[in-house]
Amino acid sequence: MALVQYGGGILGMRGSVGGQVHSKNRFGNYIRARTVPVNPNTQRQSTMRAIVASLATYWSATLSVAERAAWEVYAASITFTNKLGEQVNLTGFNHFVRSNSFALQNGGAVVAAGPTTLTLPGEDPTFAVTISEATQELTVVFDDTLAWANADGGLMGVYCSKPQSAGTSFITGPWKLAGTIDGATAVPPATPATIDSPWPIAEGQVIAVRARLMEVDGRLSDHFLSQFIVAA
Repeated sequence: MALVQYGGGILGMRGSVGGQVHSKNRFGNYIRARTVPVNPNTQRQSTMRAIVASLATYWSATLSVAERAAWEVYAASITFTNKLGEQVNLTGFNHFVRSNSFALQNGGAVVAAGPTTLTLPGEDPTFAVTISEATQELTVVFDDTLAWANADGGLMGVYCSKPQSAGTSFITGPWKLAGTIDGATAVPPATPATIDSPWPIAEGQVIAVRARLMEVDGRLSDHFLSQFIVAA
């Protein structure tokens, strides 16, 4: 990996060009050699590829013109920050797949109609997780008064990183679905909830758990994260 300082012609680069990958970390811009990762072709990858393919067909063959137009209106109102710090908008198709791939992975149903509330759901500020070697379970604290928890079809997906050695301060994955908490109109889910760990865990290891929320209208939040040390 080589550090690089850009001149007046180029202020910053992200992504690959030829055999080089351009990126930036807290120490500045850098360039590294581009490598082609091995495709492990796991069951999860195969499942997600099948889900995305089915949603692409659903978008073109099942949604009405009005439903596709509603997703486009929603997409035009939602901005994300890309790797260069620029504000960008995804397409309606991108949002349809983004939301519904999450729904299908977590046991939900496809939301056909585009959302009419033109904002992303907020994160859960109370979200916190502890995990115990003795029980091999995650204890997930969440706000059970939020809209997703009090509506049939609302979802919280909980994803767990691989355990890391003590002293690890920054975990980026890979992430594995640990479990789903389903919202319900009649009897909302109780907090805290317990979920089996998808990995074998031991006291003193460092784990990161992230979650995201989906409202019944198809709006999907960004990820929010809790990182902690495994208890006895």
